[in-house]
Amino acid sequence: MNGLFQLSVIIPVLNEEANLRELLPLISAHGGKFVVDLIVVDGGSKDNSVAVAQEFGAKVFELKEASRARQMNLGAKAAQGNTLYFVHADTRPLPSFAMDIQEARLNGVRAGCYRYQFDSDHWLLKINGWATRFNGPFSGGGDQTLFISTSLFQKLGGFKPDYCLMEDFELVRRIKKRWSFYIIPKSIVVSHRKYVNNSWLRVQLVNLYIFILFHMGVSPESLKKTYKKHLKHG
Repeated sequence: MNGLFQLSVIIPVLNEEANLRELLPLISAHGGKFVVDLIVVDGGSKDNSVAVAQEFGAKVFELKEASRARQMNLGAKAAQGNTLYFVHADTRPLPSFAMDIQEARLNGVRAGCYRYQFDSDHWLLKINGWATRFNGPFSGGGDQTLFISTSLFQKLGGFKPDYCLMEDFELVRRIKKRWSFYIIPKSIVVSHRKYVNNSWLRVQLVNLYIFILFHMGVSPESLKKTYKKHLKHG
């Protein structure tokens, strides 16, 4: 493994049994020699997420309360790789993910993500996916799956644990202040489940409102309350 970048794949979950049954085999099948550990951090699931993760050979850690920032920090603390790859359970990385990240790291990239497309043919969601190619203020969300050098993650202090929402954008904002951030020009697949119980327009407006509040410095807890107030969750 000399000269290669070793990946630690970290997946924060809460009641994601079904998604883990699809995601974990994909990671294992395509990670190859580059993935040195597969870590699932549970946030108090009521389903069989923990058992499924163990069944597929993941290292499992548990927190009593769901907090994606705290879950991912715990996973990173246990990681052995020199590159961390944070993946949401309802995303589907490409079979080439390990090689893509390896290539980016060998080219000097310390942090980055993918574009994405939804698992839906709805034309409005296609517009959303198309927009993820741009490396602007809206880039770097958790659905785009974040990879980052372990040393840089540690230098930054990881995710801020008090961020119960927007923790990914907050970290990427700190990265961009001092380092470059790269978007791999390939699209992973993301679940459109957020849109099942909400209209496209409602989701877009709420997301924009949350972004504005975030950049105004509104507290993470207030952001979360606002988000839950305006969107239905199934």
